[in-house]
Amino acid sequence: MKLFEKTLETKDIFNGKVIHVTHDKVELENGDTAMREVVAHPGGVCVAALTENDELLFVRQFRYPYKEVLLELPAGKLEKGQNPLENGKRELLEETGAVGREYITLGKLYPSPGYCGEIIHMYFCKIDHYENQCLDDDEFLSVEKIPLSKAVEMVLNGELPDAKTQTAVLKTAMLFNTLKGK
Repeated sequence: MKLFEKTLETKDIFNGKVIHVTHDKVELENGDTAMREVVAHPGGVCVAALTENDELLFVRQFRYPYKEVLLELPAGKLEKGQNPLENGKRELLEETGAVGREYITLGKLYPSPGYCGEIIHMYFCKIDHYENQCLDDDEFLSVEKIPLSKAVEMVLNGELPDAKTQTAVLKTAMLFNTLKGK
């Protein structure tokens, strides 16, 4: 098996502020063709920021596509010209007012690889200090501190449906337990 698809044609469907959608014709490894709908996204970043009391900072905000309020770790879209870590530091400061230290990568997350090319870069940090929160004009959220052990329970109980939050919380818990064992 070659496990490869060759792009034969690409038709632009939509080009927006955040996403670009194409309809692609591909050649499969057996020579047949198929159509693929692709959402191109600049990527994102997510930060699991731990307080000195072993609490994670969360943001609660309305998420329009789901028409509901979600509790998530601080996160945001990657900006052109910035690397993911610098973006993560900026998002953490903007959304929570927190400044982190000792950043550790938690890896990358592909949220929906069947149709979307978004990659979310996840980081862990300890909070060093707080400055002023600086939300975007269209951003409304509240900041909450949740003990790491409680956040893990919330993931396991289905109370945190956001994929990046689930993954970063569980990876942070594993990392935290490993670091405490040293």
